[in-house]
Amino acid sequence: MCGVKGIVLDASILLKAGDDENGSPSLRLDAVYVLRKLRYSNIFTGISYGLDLSAPKVRLLQESARLYSYNCFVFRPSAIDSFVSEVSLEWGDNTGSYMHVVSSYKDEEIAQMISSGWLITVLRSPGKASDVEYSTGTENPSKIFINKLEELPLIICHLNKKAMGKDVKTVGYLMKPSREEDFAKRGAFPIKPTPNGLIFVPLTYALPISQQLQEIDGVLHKATDDIITVEMSSSSDFENKVTYTEGMQELQRYIGCHPDCCVIDPFTNIYPVLDRLKIQQILGGLENLNSKSCSKIRGPHFLKVVDFREPKLEDKLVDAKLSLPNIVKPQVACGVADAHSMAIVFKADSYKDLNVPLPAIVQEYVDHSSTMFKFYVVGKKIFFAIKKSTPNADTLIKLAEEKELKPLLFDSLNSLPVDKQKSQNEDNTRIDHELVTDAANWLRRVLDLTIFGFDVVIQESTGDHVIVDVNYLPSFKEVPDEVAIPTFWEAIKEKLTGKQSTEAAILL
Repeated sequence: MCGVKGIVLDASILLKAGDDENGSPSLRLDAVYVLRKLRYSNIFTGISYGLDLSAPKVRLLQESARLYSYNCFVFRPSAIDSFVSEVSLEWGDNTGSYMHVVSSYKDEEIAQMISSGWLITVLRSPGKASDVEYSTGTENPSKIFINKLEELPLIICHLNKKAMGKDVKTVGYLMKPSREEDFAKRGAFPIKPTPNGLIFVPLTYALPISQQLQEIDGVLHKATDDIITVEMSSSSDFENKVTYTEGMQELQRYIGCHPDCCVIDPFTNIYPVLDRLKIQQILGGLENLNSKSCSKIRGPHFLKVVDFREPKLEDKLVDAKLSLPNIVKPQVACGVADAHSMAIVFKADSYKDLNVPLPAIVQEYVDHSSTMFKFYVVGKKIFFAIKKSTPNADTLIKLAEEKELKPLLFDSLNSLPVDKQKSQNEDNTRIDHELVTDAANWLRRVLDLTIFGFDVVIQESTGDHVIVDVNYLPSFKEVPDEVAIPTFWEAIKEKLTGKQSTEAAILL
């Protein structure tokens, strides 16, 4: 058995019943969901329609097929052999089965399709039986009933896993659509098994989480995408300060009751990267790595502030080795709207009216030649990219003088002025790769994360390597896909099989 290699979605399960108020046809919302999920699945996908369909509906389906790079096929019950031949000619007729997803099928049509090696999936009308049903007791059912289109990726996953055997592992992933799209279009989330035996399937809150996880060996999540609020006034652990969406809470409850379900990475392991104070404290442990290198790696000097108007703030800044200018960041690092609202402060008296969410972390501003080194730890491998960054302090001060040295407010997700003349080839020679590799492995052990990133700047005056940010599950989009994606799969497979490497190595 070789699983599902292609799927044809019939017009009857894609189009909304009736036209809109302007008389134009439209797609069902759940149909759009499925079209998007299958786009980068590595499963052949097509759309079928009958000759009796109206011209506007045919145009809509053809436009959708072009948008998602799908094929279109004409389906006539009286000419099933022609339909089967056309699909086989387009996609090939080697190992694996094709699936036709429809709203209804006559028995004689089913028999003919099945005899051609096809699988038939029927979307039940509302009010029918509630469970997914296989029409036969065999391991390869030829007729399947589903109640929601959102079940389709899970059904394909189930069939492919059965066909490939127990060595194949399934990974359910959950993150916001834009992030998922970034990963998926690079080929990171195929439903067709990867060369190292992984099947990726999207998890959705439209279905019970417990039902979906029964088919899953591991969960890859970006839980910060599902944060509603973070309460920083509490003295409890950070874990208890985060409020997630109801769907994410359901996922956490299920995992709590099923410890055999592997999570990449556990929720408790990502809490430090949500808290800039905690990360700063963790980075203090880098001091132990500096004994065998001429260079020094460290976190930036910092101070937590709960009130910008506190009378001795300036003295506290001096005690914390913080000289102006400073960069000020919210303590909450991600997951809430204002987590990236920051400021560069040039005068001490500017703090009293500073518009940065509290509590905040005042951080040393490091002169770093407008160059940042972004490091990505993906399992046992480390990648890095050189990026343009903010200017040195003297340049920023000149810019700020035009506005009377008022704080420079910015969103860190958007860019600040950079030195466009700097040569990145020269910058590469300044980084101490051995020292950063030691730091990456140290962070890997301390944080116990499979996939994370951190940003390094090199202080001009001292050569210190300063880690200014740490984040979980970065996109590592600067790394070529042909290298990054197989490494991504390898890291996940090692996590699922418990064969993780203890030391990571940098790839130059």
